[in-house]
Amino acid sequence: MTTPPESGQPASGTPTQPTPEQIPGVLAIDAGNSKTDVALVSMDGTVLASARGGGYQPHRVGPDQAVAQLISVVESVASSAGLRLDRPLTSRVSACMANVDLPVEERRLHANFLARGWAPEAAVTNDTFGLLRAGVAGPRGVAVVCGAGINCAGMRPDGRIARFPSLGILTGDWGGGSGLAAAAMWHAARAEDGRGKLTALSAAIGAHFDLSGANAVAEAIHLGEVPEHRLHELVRVVFDTAAAGDATALRLIDRQADEITRLAVVALRRLELLDAPVPVVLGGGVLAARQPLLIDNVTDRLAVAAPLAEPRIVVAPPVLGAALLGLDQLAASPNAQQRLRAAFPPPDTRIDESTRT
Repeated sequence: MTTPPESGQPASGTPTQPTPEQIPGVLAIDAGNSKTDVALVSMDGTVLASARGGGYQPHRVGPDQAVAQLISVVESVASSAGLRLDRPLTSRVSACMANVDLPVEERRLHANFLARGWAPEAAVTNDTFGLLRAGVAGPRGVAVVCGAGINCAGMRPDGRIARFPSLGILTGDWGGGSGLAAAAMWHAARAEDGRGKLTALSAAIGAHFDLSGANAVAEAIHLGEVPEHRLHELVRVVFDTAAAGDATALRLIDRQADEITRLAVVALRRLELLDAPVPVVLGGGVLAARQPLLIDNVTDRLAVAAPLAEPRIVVAPPVLGAALLGLDQLAASPNAQQRLRAAFPPPDTRIDESTRT
């Protein structure tokens, strides 16, 4: 499969010759906002060792500390495989990273990984490409990830890609778990003090944290009495409140569906794929929860804007995509890719129209 450009990184279409100490294959890294998965995969697709660590958040802990956390997970994998870190572990590092949204960020991490000596070759790209690769069998499709944040990427067989900066509000992004939670707080707080329309979100948010309302929650977060990271719990509150018929919560979910669809359609248009059946892979925690209010809305919108699109929800660990991208670059056999997929849950679930309400 054609892999996304590596921002000036040297690519190789032939397998790297391993040193005697190496295990030929891939050190696959999937670093998300909340967790990092690392797997050592041999050329025949066997998962030799794996480990999980915390999320990759250089914007919160600084780039050095974020990389240090990655190193500890790689050390765990090496130890499980009986390998030493003072020599290359394998043929290639394949890393799909959240919060690596610009080519310059990819180049910096690429240089960092090569300097670690884990492998003589490395590829670094945004984690949305890993989601896409996990959900498609060939080099064509679009993926939208809606987890803590939101992003989109696409590729086609001739090597062309579509991607977005995904730097938050500064680059026009809206939604994901953090966006939905912040918007819910915004509407609920304004409803409480009279600046906005009444919404059941006010009471629901307060009840979730055993406080009087959204403004009380905001004060508790400001004073350090409630950890800010717990705001992500409000995503479920938004869906529950919408299911009960609250107009504000329903509008938030409708806006999220619109954003997801817009990203997918723009990527398909850029790649000139609107006129052919193409997988549209949906992933990330918000989409993987398969909430009918969101999924039905997205599929309805896609049916109008991109009627040939084939939406599917990825449920496999994203590290699968990183490993498959690495095996692609090493020209691994189809049997190796099948063996690798078999080591994980099914990589995607087509949306069954017959089960929709």
